[in-house]
Amino acid sequence: MRRVLDYPLLADENIHPEVIAGLRARGKVISSVAAEGLVGQSDSQILRLAYSRGWVVVTHDRDFGSLVLQEGQPYVGIIYLRPGHILASFVLQILAAVDSLPRGLAPPFLLTAERRGEVIRIRRRSGE
Repeated sequence: MRRVLDYPLLADENIHPEVIAGLRARGKVISSVAAEGLVGQSDSQILRLAYSRGWVVVTHDRDFGSLVLQEGQPYVGIIYLRPGHILASFVLQILAAVDSLPRGLAPPFLLTAERRGEVIRIRRRSGE
């Protein structure tokens, strides 16, 4: 099992470019919806591309969870970050907490990371 952020990542269009740059600076492999020419495409299309390429989706959009849990769409992983935030530093702190998890997850997985004040709560769900 790999650590969650060691999987190749696909940043949804709602992820700030500075978050993507910050993850790359930390040695993470990450592309973006914009770089893949998917801006304005449906979440289903984004999820299909991510699955076909073995990527984990990083998003502020809860709809991805609905696609996999209620509609059964195949996926490698989803990292759902709450709340969505305009400050890249806020999001990078949440992702640093995700990266420090003591054990990894095997695909498929859904991880929700929520920050309230200084507390970051992380919930994991295996899709198997």
